[in-house]
Amino acid sequence: MASVTNTSRPANPATVAGELPVGILPSSQGAQEAHFRTDHLLKNLGRRAFSGGLITTFAQGARFALFMVLNIVLARMLAPPDFGLVAMALAWTSILYIFRDAGLSTATVQQQTVTHAQVSNLFWVNVLVGVCSAAVAIVSAPIMASFYRGDERIIPVTIWLSLTLVAGGAAVQHLALLNRQMRFKALAVIDVGSMSASLVVGVVMAALGFGYWSLVGSQLAAAGSELLMAWIASRWRPQWVKRGVGTRSMLNFGASLTFAMLVRRITTNADSFLLGRYFGAHALGVYSRAMALVMRPLDQFLVPFDKVFLPVLSRLQGEPDRYRRHFIQIYSLIALASFPVAGVLLGLSKPIVLVLLGSKWIEAAPVLACLALVALYYPVAGASMWLLTTQRRNRDILVSGIAISVITLVSFLAGLSFGAVGVALSFSAFGLLVRLPVQYFIVGRAGPVTTSDLWAGFFKHLPMFFIVGLGAYLPQYLVPNAGAVVHCFAGGVTGMLSGFAVVFAIRAYRQQLANVSQIFGRTVAKAPGQTSDSAVQTKAV
Repeated sequence: MASVTNTSRPANPATVAGELPVGILPSSQGAQEAHFRTDHLLKNLGRRAFSGGLITTFAQGARFALFMVLNIVLARMLAPPDFGLVAMALAWTSILYIFRDAGLSTATVQQQTVTHAQVSNLFWVNVLVGVCSAAVAIVSAPIMASFYRGDERIIPVTIWLSLTLVAGGAAVQHLALLNRQMRFKALAVIDVGSMSASLVVGVVMAALGFGYWSLVGSQLAAAGSELLMAWIASRWRPQWVKRGVGTRSMLNFGASLTFAMLVRRITTNADSFLLGRYFGAHALGVYSRAMALVMRPLDQFLVPFDKVFLPVLSRLQGEPDRYRRHFIQIYSLIALASFPVAGVLLGLSKPIVLVLLGSKWIEAAPVLACLALVALYYPVAGASMWLLTTQRRNRDILVSGIAISVITLVSFLAGLSFGAVGVALSFSAFGLLVRLPVQYFIVGRAGPVTTSDLWAGFFKHLPMFFIVGLGAYLPQYLVPNAGAVVHCFAGGVTGMLSGFAVVFAIRAYRQQLANVSQIFGRTVAKAPGQTSDSAVQTKAV
């Protein structure tokens, strides 16, 4: 059994509190501080990133599969207005959900050095903000009901969803410490476990006839199980608030990040507010399911990269050349993987809706087709934001957040008169033609990675989108009466085969795949602060 000494540095770098068996809690201050050391991670950083990437990718794949099962089953058990009603409440509570984090999880992961006292202070801030956010949600529930033309069902739904804010706030720092320590197995178990709980509770409640309440129960089950598992896995326990421990700078960083995220979340949820108010629960339900089929998979797609490469890039802040090389390689890989997916969504929008959601959701097909363009730019735009976060460019984070929010809000207003399809098309077009150029300009005007680097990676892989999209649509053109299942299967095969053909035919794509291994292995042969592979002294991070 691993032991933890009371000295300022463990005898073995691998012997940290995060490695203690379940049920053994560190009792001394030195043991508590072991939760925050990252010097042992610098050794074999490439292998850690590689194994962490595999674990996290597998977990996110499992989570995505569970999410799809949940949505497919509930879509056939519930009606569009049920989803629309809960989406109305979530449009507000998800804005407040930003505050439960307050940007402090990123501050904990990003900070070069943190202490037990600092993270404890951040924990209590997160808890307090979570409770206050829940109180705001409860008090404002009648106002939201009035906003949605007097639908009183919004009030109890909002009140129950407010509990997720409290649970989320209490889990923030434990999850952040697991991420900081690169404990990807634990994070994977939490992700899959919370989604499994959400699936079981949601389906059982729907089968018992709870209607839209099954969607609420699903949300509560996910938040509650995440909190429980995070505390069990981390085994870190906070102390009471202590003054003068250097928390102020972390709070300032979190405040800047939170404000930017808040402004963005308000505007990105404006579509739900507007459609719910002017077109009702049915239209919002149709729109929300099409949006979920696009955005949730994209978010899940980015999570493994976020969890693995944010810590890696943070550790490489002092080495600009390696920083740039690592980022460009993973950015290109994201484009190479996501552009074909966008093509498949565009080519198979109608068959996908019919197969996954059923014929009563056919109105979601044109919405999904319009949102396929979001899948084209969203992943690479998200990856570019790593540069601002890991370089701690607070001002640019704020400017970028405001710019993106304004562009997003204008896009919703421009398409609102045309209903759900108009909002989806306008959002996609503005994002690709306005948001992405503005974001690339802001991100690339400082730091090792330039705007030209970002555009080069984008246009290099753009042909994959068109080729795969045409390949996916081909069976519908050739055999129009074959049915949705056949179109989905055949279109998926022809689309992906088209993509593989391009990869193997063009040397640049083959070289890109070959270069990926360098991220995890040879390019990290020497960790920051080490003079050789056998060096035993490491720099505290």
